[in-house]
Amino acid sequence: MSRCVIIGAGPVEPEQKTLFLPGDYIIACDAGYQNARALGVTPDLIVGDFDSAPRPQGKNLVVLPAEKDDTDTHYAARLAAEKGFGEALILGVLGGARLDHSLAAIAAGLWLAKQGAEVTIAGRGAVLRYVLPGRPARVEHDAAAYFSLFPLEGAVEGVCITGAKYPLQNARLVPDATLGASNETLPGGAEVRLQTGSLLLVRAPK
Repeated sequence: MSRCVIIGAGPVEPEQKTLFLPGDYIIACDAGYQNARALGVTPDLIVGDFDSAPRPQGKNLVVLPAEKDDTDTHYAARLAAEKGFGEALILGVLGGARLDHSLAAIAAGLWLAKQGAEVTIAGRGAVLRYVLPGRPARVEHDAAAYFSLFPLEGAVEGVCITGAKYPLQNARLVPDATLGASNETLPGGAEVRLQTGSLLLVRAPK
């Protein structure tokens, strides 16, 4: 199964054109179809309530009600899971004036990761991934970047970090502390594992 790319209505960067792969199934959320156009790709499906952009024309359109439980991005994540995609890239959800939109997208990405997909969120120079029990994350070495770990659902137990400047062994990370922030990989790269809970892994330039 090819990869699903979800494009939101937030900021995108021209260099993100290089992230697309042949065969990607592209879902644009609301004004994300304008971002798709700017990135030179054609959505396979456009979903949204179109409160931030005019409703486009075409058959590949799902119009959502303005008052709903899921955000447009979360609806797209549900579609990606229903279609059986094992990998998803989410763009256009970081930065911009609405911090709540970014946090909602991170929540949608976590939901999709829990369905079994490998989820990456990219934007504003950062790359976000999820670490779940039984699904360790490999962090490639980059001397120009930090990586940080943030608990998403309360305390995270049994956190192990190897191949990093600040290793951990069976550590406990909690949401109101910053023990997992601003780590660095060693040559050869790092690996993050955990026993219970979920972590957001953030790569960002130094």
